[in-house]
Amino acid sequence: MSAAAGKVKASQNKMTWKRFKRFIPVYLVMIPGLVYLFINNYMPLPGLVVAFKQYNAGKGIYKSPWVGFKNFQYLFATNDALLITRNTILYNVAFIAINLVCAIAVAIILSELTGKIKNVYQSVILLPHLISSVIIGYLVFAFFSVENGFVNNNILALFGKEGVSWYSEPKYWPFIIVFVNTWKSIGFNCIIYLSTLLGFDRAFYESAEIDGATKWQQIRYITLPLLKPTAIMMTLMAVGRMFYSDFGLFYQVPMNQGALYATTQTIDTYVYRGLLQLGNISMSAAAGVYQSIIGFVLILAANLLVKKLDRDSALW
Repeated sequence: MSAAAGKVKASQNKMTWKRFKRFIPVYLVMIPGLVYLFINNYMPLPGLVVAFKQYNAGKGIYKSPWVGFKNFQYLFATNDALLITRNTILYNVAFIAINLVCAIAVAIILSELTGKIKNVYQSVILLPHLISSVIIGYLVFAFFSVENGFVNNNILALFGKEGVSWYSEPKYWPFIIVFVNTWKSIGFNCIIYLSTLLGFDRAFYESAEIDGATKWQQIRYITLPLLKPTAIMMTLMAVGRMFYSDFGLFYQVPMNQGALYATTQTIDTYVYRGLLQLGNISMSAAAGVYQSIIGFVLILAANLLVKKLDRDSALW
């Protein structure tokens, strides 16, 4: 190696080291998140083998006998398989569509506010996301209790209507579940869109105002197109969890009432109730593997579709 080439290499190494030193604070901030990701998401991966075994606590995971795909039959060998799959998918489709529209609308409204009141609204709208599902369940019960509920005693009574036995009428619960989910999720989702909105160049809006564009025209032709990549990313992430459900929402909020299973039973609650009766850990693991594989396939398919329609908006 010539002296000139050696100097060039030494200079490159020096630049690399300087660049590394520059980002050391960033790497230090990343460490806790990476450790959590490894412990929570990667360390449990060997445990997937439980889904294909008849787990025996005395023998341990790897010495328990193999049963192949027998554990997966639990999800399909019942008359409730179609019901729980239908409920899980349809609820998630409704959640994705309604939360998307409501979160963007609220984010746009918050972006137009000024002063300290803006911070107050942001904090208040985020509170439901931080409340436990158990507390939310009792809040809903306070509204829909047959004897002492606010709806029966105040709203329906005001119009001379008889009280409704909400916890024994499945037909009302798709609307209640969707409303509660929107109320609980809208704060977190709108903060993501709001943070994106605040990063937009205000020159776009100033130019539009000079040209005489109305507020609605600014939203339609500037805000929504600029929000499209974020909306697609959030939608793809939600699609990946299409076969999962919020356990607290479907178990705690309806108070585990058997009369409501027709409209509140999902894959997660079905497996949990089955485990209470059977105590079979392997079947629970099989359900988790099944949901993960379907979610992975769905997010790949959704990303492929987005890639064909708008290549720049795809995740990869």
